Amino acid sequence: MNSEQLSLAFALPPDIRGLVFDCDGTIADTMPLHYQAWCETLREHGRELPEAMFYEMAGIPTPRIVQLLNERHGWTLPVEQTSRRKEELFLKLLPQVMPIEPVVQVIQHFAGRLPMAVATGGTRAVCRQTLSFMGLIDHFQAIVTADDVPQGKPAPDIFLEAARRLGVPPTSCAAFEDGDLGLQAARAAGMLVFDVRNVCSKPLLSPTAGLTPPEGT
Repeated sequence: MNSEQLSLAFALPPDIRGLVFDCDGTIADTMPLHYQAWCETLREHGRELPEAMFYEMAGIPTPRIVQLLNERHGWTLPVEQTSRRKEELFLKLLPQVMPIEPVVQVIQHFAGRLPMAVATGGTRAVCRQTLSFMGLIDHFQAIVTADDVPQGKPAPDIFLEAARRLGVPPTSCAAFEDGDLGLQAARAAGMLVFDVRNVCSKPLLSPTAGLTPPEGT
């Protein structure tokens, strides 16, 4: 894809002044690796995690996922220990990560043109390592995690904080997400929302493909 094609493919409305991206499943194709890490972690406790349930909880911080599993199934998994073990196993798998190419092209195209932030339900350390491994970390002016806000996705807090750190009104930001909870959070923040699941398999995006207006419009 040449520069002219890329500019047309990822054209945004002229009032967009900042971009906010989820990380896992949006920038990096980490979801299969996260699922593998969860399976290995729970297997050590004699437990299993159905794949559908895993994707249902996309965007929820790891400790909260452990709590939800305990609540749903009556398990007694130690939250901190289980979370730490899952993150350790994921980091061992990180060298296998692949980029979500259309989204990475957006990032590379707008680097230095628009301020950009990451808004992730993951931990800061894992997010930074993922972006560093992919050579993208220097393109972002802010990384916001669930630890930085009172409520994680689907509450809008994480996207509102990302916009604040960029110095751009939320209504002047476009958000890129792949999870239902994240999409809900970004819309609630008043951002123009780009559901990357609609376009990741396509070589080109039309100027408004996958874009949906914020709630209330």
